[in-house]
Amino acid sequence: MNSPSTTKTATLHEAAAILRHLSPQDFAAFGVDHVAYVRPVEVEGAPAFSVHAADGTPLTVLPERDVAFATIRQNDMEPLSVH
Repeated sequence: MNSPSTTKTATLHEAAAILRHLSPQDFAAFGVDHVAYVRPVEVEGAPAFSVHAADGTPLTVLPERDVAFATIRQNDMEPLSVH
């Protein structure tokens, strides 16, 4: 019988093999519904934070980083910072 660590390692290798065979278009779309990026911007001279989909599509601009992250999480996505 396989140990849990052996099974986990096998699963990781299988996932890696699948990812290696993705086309560039499929790889670019990978996670597009699960991740949003937050980056600092200036709007009319005031600091703000723009939120972008994983494919770079602008979604919104919010006045505070914490509000941007909360908004992303409320939409069942994972926020990531871009500097």
